[in-house]
Amino acid sequence: MLTLAVLLLCAASSVSASGGAAGPRLNNNQLYKFSYTTEVLVDRAKGSKEGSAGYRISSDVNVNLVWRDPSSKDNQLIQLAISNVRIDHATHRSEKKNVLHGSTAESVLGKTKLAALTKPFLLHLKNGKAKAFYSYWAEPATIKNLKRGLASLLQVQLNTGKVIENDVSGRCTVEYKAVKGQVTRTKILETCKTAETGFTTHSQVLGVSRKSSSVTTFTLEDGFIHSAVAEETHSLAVNARRSAAATVVSRQTFTFVGTEAGPLEAAGKDVAGVVKSIDAKLAAVGIVAEKVKSQCKGCPSLFEHWQTQQKQLEPASLSKATAPRSFLALLQSIRKASKGEILTVLKSASKTSLPQVVDAVTSSQTDASLDAMLEFLNFTDAKGLVLQERFLYACGFASHPNERMLQVLLDISKGKIGSTDIKESVVIIMGALVHKLCQKGGCNLPTVVQVKKLILDGPGSTQVESEVQMYLLALKNSLLPEAIPIFTKYAESEVGAYSTIALTALQRYNVNLMTDAVKQTVNRVYHQNRRVYEKNVRAAAADVILSSNPSYMEVKNLLLSIGHLPHEMNKYMLSKIQDILHFQMPARSRFYRYILLPFIVYYIFGSSSAFSGFMAQSADVTSTYSLDILYSGSGIMRRSNMNIYGASKGAMLHGLQVAIEAQGLESLIAATPDEGEGDLESFAGMSALLFDVQLRPVTFFKGYSDLMSKMFSMTGDPINVVKGLILLTDHSEVIQLQSGLKASAEFQAGLAIDISGGMEISLWYRESKTSVNNRGALVLTGNVTVDMDFMRAGVEVSFEMEASLDFITTVQFSNYPFLVCMQMDKTTFPFSEYLTKYESVPSGKSAVSHKSRKQLVPGSEFPLHQENSNMCKKVFDSSW
Repeated sequence: MLTLAVLLLCAASSVSASGGAAGPRLNNNQLYKFSYTTEVLVDRAKGSKEGSAGYRISSDVNVNLVWRDPSSKDNQLIQLAISNVRIDHATHRSEKKNVLHGSTAESVLGKTKLAALTKPFLLHLKNGKAKAFYSYWAEPATIKNLKRGLASLLQVQLNTGKVIENDVSGRCTVEYKAVKGQVTRTKILETCKTAETGFTTHSQVLGVSRKSSSVTTFTLEDGFIHSAVAEETHSLAVNARRSAAATVVSRQTFTFVGTEAGPLEAAGKDVAGVVKSIDAKLAAVGIVAEKVKSQCKGCPSLFEHWQTQQKQLEPASLSKATAPRSFLALLQSIRKASKGEILTVLKSASKTSLPQVVDAVTSSQTDASLDAMLEFLNFTDAKGLVLQERFLYACGFASHPNERMLQVLLDISKGKIGSTDIKESVVIIMGALVHKLCQKGGCNLPTVVQVKKLILDGPGSTQVESEVQMYLLALKNSLLPEAIPIFTKYAESEVGAYSTIALTALQRYNVNLMTDAVKQTVNRVYHQNRRVYEKNVRAAAADVILSSNPSYMEVKNLLLSIGHLPHEMNKYMLSKIQDILHFQMPARSRFYRYILLPFIVYYIFGSSSAFSGFMAQSADVTSTYSLDILYSGSGIMRRSNMNIYGASKGAMLHGLQVAIEAQGLESLIAATPDEGEGDLESFAGMSALLFDVQLRPVTFFKGYSDLMSKMFSMTGDPINVVKGLILLTDHSEVIQLQSGLKASAEFQAGLAIDISGGMEISLWYRESKTSVNNRGALVLTGNVTVDMDFMRAGVEVSFEMEASLDFITTVQFSNYPFLVCMQMDKTTFPFSEYLTKYESVPSGKSAVSHKSRKQLVPGSEFPLHQENSNMCKKVFDSSW
């Protein structure tokens, strides 16, 4: 107790020695004169030789005490008056590129705004903290924000500690460090809470990261601020390509010049009374910055913009980078447009460009765009399938969907729908929206709860096979933990399609959710403990086992099964294990190798295979691919599965999955079906998963009669699975700078994509060929702009590329073992990067600088295993 008393006495004496001041104090009857400069610069992250875009506002500032609480010296009302305003470029400019050459503050700001900026304002400081900021409601928001930026700079505490403060940036956590007449204030910007919130892409791999810092250093003399130097930096970069980055830097410098005699302290009992006595129009307008509505003078209307972009959105241009670039530009215009303006564009678009307009309108994700689409589309009309599905897919790929979008789809599902395919797509896409909304913490939103109940109850509410599959695919998209028991049940279904969907869905879940009960079920399916399953079902079960952190016994039992499986499945499983050893799980390779060696002591013939490899590796992102192909014992392809993944900073994105399945085709070549597959209906189809969203499967043919009619009409031309424009990256935010200026950041990436697949069978040559063709053009643009009405400065970083990827499998089944050749080819494609910086003033003067870098990325054939290479030589060296 005595020790505590001594410590308190020491602390009290320390405070007394420092004068007991909690914050800076002004003296009565004294005018403090300061010079003040605030500047903002924008550039690419690494900077550039020609200098950053931006501007500097310089002025003189007079500060004086208006009133002090007689009972507390740290309760002060001070007045600040800005004068002698100058506006310049932040970095040196030649006369040709100097948009401010020959201008004055009045010509740039305008007489009214300059008068408002130089009108005195008041700040109530209590213990060094801003309690109230007094200015005039009638002043433009930009002017009030600049004043708030200066007022916030005077907020400082003289002792070390962490506090929560309100200033122009919002309500933020701030850390102070005080050492001998100097105080350092570090604002933890990620804690700042403001009214202006943006949005970003749900996928971390496709998203944008921001690193920010804000440090102010104060020196104090005679109890008041002698100087304050603040620097704030915000760097934004695309996660998948961090060189596509931009930075905004804001600096403030407040320097003491001298003092002179000033006005006497006003009399009054409280702050409110004193303020009213000075000027009744002064009001406490809040220290936190207010929103500024940017006005675009002379900007084209949406319809005018559409007229300049429509040629680039015709189908013939979709493989070129001009298509996604026009898509992104149109999307920005749509986000500012009304429902009526959007409908005008939809109604005026040509039949061929209309699907691309639907992509852009839906991807804009505004209330007006959603209302326009609902009025424009007629879901009772089966003839509108293409536009309806493009709308639904754009909803599924939405970067930041809200509850209303989900409610719209729910309402559509309850109404009359002319096409069965569209009904299925509506439900499947609702599952994807549930997943995205749950990721953002919206799992308990009323509409999300309704849809969750609908799709969770769905599989058990119908006996129609297509409807059960529809609900299972919706649940696969939702990734709801509550769906795991449903998938576990359907994994053991007698219907192969149900089992396949359930097992592939389980593979998408976090391994921590794979309980012992789930693992036991999957192992029963693979080992056929209760019934015989199709090969592709067992292969899917094996994938779940191997990707769910299997135990020693699980792997041992799986390996013991090899040699006792149907012939081609033996080869597939051996190839799968070898692929894991060499590529997929290097950290566990010793574990697998240890188990593998005692059991695999023989060579298994066959054509089925599994292989994984790298598509691209960089410091930012790693892209991998996998190709799995399983054949029946008669040589007909049973399942072909191509996957492309992207990984960045620990996050994973399933970019693409194209699976082609075929069954019941043995009768074509008078072959004997494999065990458990004798009664399967003839069928071939394709399923696609794109950017973590499962799409509605496409059927090539179903049933023997459909098979025979298409066999004779088959041209080998691919069937389209996905075609359109997708908004991959969508990041928008307003960065409130401590100076009172605002920076807006917009990063968008658009992808024009065309995925198609085909299957061709020649009974004459006893040869089959399956193909998956991927065509795409990608454009990313990142804009950081500081627009204060009186001057605009910004930087745009962008890149674009056009590429194609083909996966072709050729099978010759005239002899056994039949010959299989897999090819995965990437064509040579162009890659371009651009940097644009711009500055402009209301007079119309502007300066723009451009830089670009272009290169050709060489094409290649992705390497598969050596056995495949040997077979390809035999296939293509064949004389017939």
